[in-house]
Amino acid sequence: MPMLNSTVVAVTERIASRSASRRRRYLDLIDAYDPTKPARVKIAEANRAHGAAGCAVQDKIELLGGNWPSIGIVTAYNDMLSAHAPYERYPEIIRAAARKVGAVAQVAGGVPAMCDGVTQGFEGMELSLFSRDVIALSTAVSLSHATFDAALLLGICDKIVPGLLIGALRFPWLPAIFVPGGPMPSGLPNKEKAARRQLFAEGKIGRAELLQAEAESYHAPGTCTFYGTANSNQMMMEVMGLHVPGAAFVAPNTPLREALTIAAAQRAAQITGLGDDYRPIGRVVDEKAIVNAIVGLMATGGSTNHFIHLPAIALAAGIEITWDDFAELSHVTPLLARIYPNGSADVNQFHDAGGMGFLTRELLDAGLLHGDIATVGGESLAAYAQEPLLVGETLSWRDAPGTSADESVLRGARAPFSADGGLRLLSGGLGRACVKVSAVAEGKRIVEAPALVFDSQAEVQAAFKRGDLDRDCVIVVRGQGPRANGMPELHKLMPLMGALQDRGLHVALATDGRMSGASGKVLAAIHITPEAAEGGPIAKVRDGDVLRVDGDSGVLDVVSPADWRGRAPAQLDLAGNSRGLGRELFSLFRANACSAERGGSSFPDFDPV
Repeated sequence: MPMLNSTVVAVTERIASRSASRRRRYLDLIDAYDPTKPARVKIAEANRAHGAAGCAVQDKIELLGGNWPSIGIVTAYNDMLSAHAPYERYPEIIRAAARKVGAVAQVAGGVPAMCDGVTQGFEGMELSLFSRDVIALSTAVSLSHATFDAALLLGICDKIVPGLLIGALRFPWLPAIFVPGGPMPSGLPNKEKAARRQLFAEGKIGRAELLQAEAESYHAPGTCTFYGTANSNQMMMEVMGLHVPGAAFVAPNTPLREALTIAAAQRAAQITGLGDDYRPIGRVVDEKAIVNAIVGLMATGGSTNHFIHLPAIALAAGIEITWDDFAELSHVTPLLARIYPNGSADVNQFHDAGGMGFLTRELLDAGLLHGDIATVGGESLAAYAQEPLLVGETLSWRDAPGTSADESVLRGARAPFSADGGLRLLSGGLGRACVKVSAVAEGKRIVEAPALVFDSQAEVQAAFKRGDLDRDCVIVVRGQGPRANGMPELHKLMPLMGALQDRGLHVALATDGRMSGASGKVLAAIHITPEAAEGGPIAKVRDGDVLRVDGDSGVLDVVSPADWRGRAPAQLDLAGNSRGLGRELFSLFRANACSAERGGSSFPDFDPV
């Protein structure tokens, strides 16, 4: 096995030391559980009867009197999300596959699955981040029947995978495997879609033309093909060892996809404590697996949302990480992929070029991934440096290609697109933030200009239409953090800011809100913490203050005015965030949300130190 990079070693050791007490108490939950007996025999007879009453005859016999392992399916199926529509048939496939290896599978419960693409720019987006916490709670409710010996987690998109994982991690004695669905076929190229959006923002095309372009982009069952949070999720599940190897980007509704789903069900039956290969999720997800996820994120220029999700996921496993850990790993991780918005290719082209098998092998060989993690799919992460295929009707694996099939999309570690990762930490007088520089041209990564301050995305759009933004500026959008309004994505700003930049203007964004994996070609300092609703420095900014956003040096600072230190933060009017579209129900979440760097979660510390 190649020698690990010294920074990867140092960061991992620092995380382990920082988390030692919290992690030990977490692992105590596993040590206190006896997995060698079926979980259902630990509850009373009437309880067992309720749990088996609705099953098929064979399954009922085994649940009541046999020793077959019981697998709980937690599903995010709904048929308005293209990515999750293929899940409609999965329970039937999984139940049949489980029976063939002497196991029972039941749908334990469903979790909500909202689509940020539908809610972008509207009030529903203010429920998006907190939907992750609702999904975690729903996962816990699903597994709370305590009759299962393993779990299969059916989810793909933005908040859904993090929510499922957070919930499952609070049942650390259960083995758990994520079962993906795969990306939709390539449609209108993402770069062309972005160009149409920018033309619409400038008033050069109408709604009918824009709708046609969008429908040509999002056109079939499967995950959206740009490299946003959903596909970053799939990459992370691979390098953390939570998928059947190579499952991430196989197309839906194909024989290979069905074979991988069957394999996940049967593998879950094999790794329960009733056999001799027990792999509980609480030991699979350790400090090394979390570091692998961060490295994978940097190597692919993945979603900025994971600066929020990964700290929340880690904490659920008794592990504490900070944005400094992200920054240090970014410095030593080369950028190996160019997938939109970091390039013009989509995730299908990435997969065809060599995909996750090639990427994993390259990072392992470079000493950037921990290979010795307890994956669900093999003895080490080396199993994920392979790719699945069907030989006749039999699922098999082979070594990933030795060379990339398209070096404009995917490269080896010896000839990367850049020497460091595509995501960086900013800090300075405005607080701490993250920025995705991999999609920003080198000459556009530093902006020092007067601030134009807004309290909503809609205000920025109106100012653009009036022509008020036709100048060099740092657009500040505050009052968008977790405590203010649930931290919505501000993706609608990217087309208009792209238009300003194309006019030759120097523009950047500074916000305590999110921009997501769809962050584009304009410099955007996002997730600023402390947020404005907590009196953070961003609440002190006024029109005309000169700000510096430096993606190269990692600086987010106030250049002027002289009275900055003595200035009081502005009082935000948040009354409009609390009513309508169900936002009343989320007041508890907003009131208890922690900072973005801690995960923006409304949960208290799971195991406070």
